[in-house]
Amino acid sequence: MRDLSRASGMSLAGLYYYFESKERLLFLIQKHTFSTIVLSLKKRLEGVADPEERIRIFILNHLEYFLSNQQAMKVLSHEAEVLKNGFAAEVAAIKREYYRICVGLLDDLKREQGLQCSTRIAVLSLFGMMNWIYTWHNPRVDADAESLAQEMGDIFLCGVIQGRGRKETR
Repeated sequence: MRDLSRASGMSLAGLYYYFESKERLLFLIQKHTFSTIVLSLKKRLEGVADPEERIRIFILNHLEYFLSNQQAMKVLSHEAEVLKNGFAAEVAAIKREYYRICVGLLDDLKREQGLQCSTRIAVLSLFGMMNWIYTWHNPRVDADAESLAQEMGDIFLCGVIQGRGRKETR
């Protein structure tokens, strides 16, 4: 909190007036972040029926948010396990909703294309690909979120679609 006080120019007492603890502040940051990304995703998915396009929207939504909020993502990634009690449960519920949306999107693609792959492993792999972008992305040399989403989408979808093959149809 002292570092935050210095960086923001707000007194330590002022910070504690608004946020009774570091945990409460971290909770508010996490809740805002995950609620925002879920709400944005739901809006973008409205009216889009194609399963592959819906996954691409998921990837773009995720990367755009992560790249435009790199500092917040750094805090969230490194402080993910700090929250306790009700704070942790509330944030975990939002994260589970986000994860389940992605699972549903992939299950829809699998059904449409008759694919065989582990939904859980595929979704966790996708998150692994996307979540660490804040550590390496350099806007001076790396593509923007839209271009990165296109490439990551291609890599992910080619792996899912061609990785295990299609179910046998009888």
